Parts: sequence; C-alpha cells; structure tokens
Amino acid sequence: MRNMTKPKKDVREIIINSSREIFARFGFRKTTMDEIAQASHKAKSSIYHYFKSKEEIFQAIVEKESQLLKAELTKAINDEDTPQKKLYAYVIKRMHSLRRLVNFYSAIRDEYLEHYSFIEKLREKHDKEEAKIVKEILNKGIEKGIYSIKDLEITAFAIITALKGLEFSWAVESDVPRIEKNIDDLLEILLYGIVKR
Repeated sequence: MRNMTKPKKDVREIIINSSREIFARFGFRKTTMDEIAQASHKAKSSIYHYFKSKEEIFQAIVEKESQLLKAELTKAINDEDTPQKKLYAYVIKRMHSLRRLVNFYSAIRDEYLEHYSFIEKLREKHDKEEAKIVKEILNKGIEKGIYSIKDLEITAFAIITALKGLEFSWAVESDVPRIEKNIDDLLEILLYGIVKR
C-alpha cells in the first residue's frame, strides 16, 4: 500500500502559508500556536513536529516574504530600460510590495522585534541588498551621463533613508495616485535638488 502522508516540505509550506494571514492580521505578539494550528488544519502537536516555536514559524514566513520582495523588485527593475525608470519602478514596487508583505514589513519596522537575532540579521541583510540595488541603478545613471553624483554611498543612503521615513505614511495612504505623485516629487528632489537652474 502506498504511503499517503505528505512530504515534510509540503506540510511545512502549508503551515507557513496558512500562518501568514494570521500573523498579518494579529501581529507577532498576539498570534498563538492554537490559531496557527486551526488555520493550517493541523493539531498543535503536529505543528511542533515541524517548528519548535511561534518564532520559528514567523522567521520562515518573513524569509519567504523577503524572497518574494527581492524577486518582485528584480523583475520591476529589469523590465525598465533607463536608470530613471528603473529607480522609479524600484520605489513604486517597493511601496506596493511592503503594503502586501505585512509580516516582512513588521519585521523590518517594529521595535519590539529587535531582540530576536534572526530579525537583526534579516534587517542587516535587507539594508545591504537595498543599498546595493540603489547604488547599481545610480551607477548606471552615472555611466550614461544622466546623473552627476559626488558620493554614491551618501546618495544611495539618502534615498533609502527618505523612503524609510515616508513608507509608514505611504503604507496607510489609500490614494495610490497621490502616493505615486509623492514618490515623483521625492525622487525629483533627491536626484535633481532644489536649486533653481
């Protein structure tokens, strides 16, 4: 008789996928293992067979959402042909993705999660990847003679810092055309300055 049990990887994916919405709705603190078990249609003891703790499930979810974000950003950038369009696509896709990938956004934003070592590592990795993406786009602009940038590191840092400072207000804003106009204005200031020419 054939073994009808699902492979361990498939069961892990079921738990991760069904838990994403629970964590997104209630947040890390308020989500319980009982809710995770109920959402994934598994006994709590079965959940513990695949994950040692709620933290481990959340880590798996956040890592999955991090990979989704990276794939979406890469595609958005690669679909454009000029550095200006690539930067704009990066910023727009980043904002739209963070609105959807609630658990990842919580992991990089919420202060109460800072003491978890996996969150600290995730934030460091995310910051490095963001800096690399923005610097590559700006560098292409320099090579093509579009941008004149004295310090690539500081310019990339300024763009990322500005985005982080505004992402919360953009995340709660429902008027998408208004967000896109704000992003246009921000990029205009950051890349072309405020000096009258």
